[in-house]
Amino acid sequence: MAIGPMKATSSTFESPTTKTFTEFLQRADYSLMDSLQADPQSTVDGHDYHPRQVFSGHYVPVTPTAIPSPEYIAHSKSLFNELGLSHELALDEQFRRLFSGDITVASEPMRPVGWATGYALSIYGNEYIQQCPFGTGNGYGDGRAISVFEGLFNGTRWEMQLKGGGPTPYCRGADGRAVLRSSVREFLVQDYMQALGVPTSRSLTLFVSRSETVRRPWYGENSKSIDPDILVENPAAITTRVAPSFLRVGQLELFARRARSNEHQNALNELQTIVKHLIERNYRQEIDPCLPFVDQVVELAYLFRRRLTSLVANWIRVGYCQGNFNSDNCAAGGFTLDYGPFGFCELFDPRFQPWTGGGDHFSFFNQPLAAQANYQMFWTAIRLLLADNTKALARLDEIRDGFGEAMSDEMEAMWSKKLGLVTYDATLVNELLQLMNLSKVDYAIFFRKLSYIPDQLTALKESFYMPSSEQVDAQWSSWLERWRHGITKSGKLTVTSEVMKRINPKYTWREWLIAPAYKKAEQGDYSLINELQTLFSNPYDEQSSEVEAKYNRLKPKDFFNAGGISHYSCSS
Repeated sequence: MAIGPMKATSSTFESPTTKTFTEFLQRADYSLMDSLQADPQSTVDGHDYHPRQVFSGHYVPVTPTAIPSPEYIAHSKSLFNELGLSHELALDEQFRRLFSGDITVASEPMRPVGWATGYALSIYGNEYIQQCPFGTGNGYGDGRAISVFEGLFNGTRWEMQLKGGGPTPYCRGADGRAVLRSSVREFLVQDYMQALGVPTSRSLTLFVSRSETVRRPWYGENSKSIDPDILVENPAAITTRVAPSFLRVGQLELFARRARSNEHQNALNELQTIVKHLIERNYRQEIDPCLPFVDQVVELAYLFRRRLTSLVANWIRVGYCQGNFNSDNCAAGGFTLDYGPFGFCELFDPRFQPWTGGGDHFSFFNQPLAAQANYQMFWTAIRLLLADNTKALARLDEIRDGFGEAMSDEMEAMWSKKLGLVTYDATLVNELLQLMNLSKVDYAIFFRKLSYIPDQLTALKESFYMPSSEQVDAQWSSWLERWRHGITKSGKLTVTSEVMKRINPKYTWREWLIAPAYKKAEQGDYSLINELQTLFSNPYDEQSSEVEAKYNRLKPKDFFNAGGISHYSCSS
């Protein structure tokens, strides 16, 4: 299980191979549009901006709507290095135009049209169509996310998608825009998660319009309201997210629903085609193309289970909560996708949930159950492809039935690594979680302090949000002594300490320190965004005393129960 920070490959810091926009365009290579079917009712030019039902096809050609007067804010230095892109390219006028939504700069082999995809919605394993304006589910999909480029960089295929690129047929009457606030959050957190070693979609660029604003409900200054209490004019922005593909469990689910109900004669074939495409895009290095297709599907089920369980264990390792973990927000490639109502746990609470619409079922410690519900929908969808193969169905069902045990194994391995234990100790872990909850500890600060393997409780108390009683102190001291005894038997404490520091990050995402960055950005000051980029690029490392004093501290009381900080709606 990969639960530590990812290391840069030897090619990460090679000289850039793509220095000009023309060279960038030569990387274009379109597997999705070449191997999948377009909606037969779509337009060739991609001028398809009004809500409508999409009955078939894997994607809809859509031309993005550029934001006017785009201004550069930031680009991901780590991803540029990985793709072999010159950093000067981020300031190139044509590059800026493309990734602020102006696809007219395209020339061959790049295509002058992007694409949006439809998907189904399931919440905790329950199929929903209620939010579809047509009452059928045929209106769900990428309402403001438009892919504009797919290409090969250093032998790896990447898809580039504009978040906030304007309306699509799936926009359900909305404007297709993203606000600066949510764009800054998504841009920063994808780089942060990558540095943490958590599989994730990636950030490429962030641009803001200096003339277009959009109105969204949000929270007033010092608001304690649960729901947004004012309407705010926000600068429109576009962030480009990048991934090997953006295929979701909800997409497979959409075609499976159509196949089950025989909505059209090609429905089952569309399901089979997109599953083949998923294997090609996300699993080809692990699944032998010479295997019969039914065996490839079974292997896909096993590999996705392994990736998904490892992913969720990683989330809990670093304190991340995916506040809206529906099937449409679950990447079929097994990485983190769609950073909307997310948050990171500061004051430890197993029920932590930053999104006001999420409820307990998407809370911090319920994420393994949410993952299992999404896996159930994945299993239901691909099962249709094995309907005539009894042996393959039995193997597939066995993989599904083993999800809970696989998830438990990943969680036990994660807690062992987090605590520096060679073998999992359920009693020790459960008692620790009870004490953490009782003492109201800061999740990140506590585990980082623990990574130094203190022999006294004093150091750990620096992570407590409330004073501790003598009785609780005695429980802590007893636990600390037993824990130290357990790790002492496994080897040198200095070695264990260093390993723990690569598992437990020093710096975490604190919403009250992110908000000033996007507020300053609204005024054209991007200094805090740049500062946070630097901070989040090395979250496990000790940094300067000035950085530590600013970013490694307990959440001030004023920010508890603060609208837009401790909780927020999905108004983005």
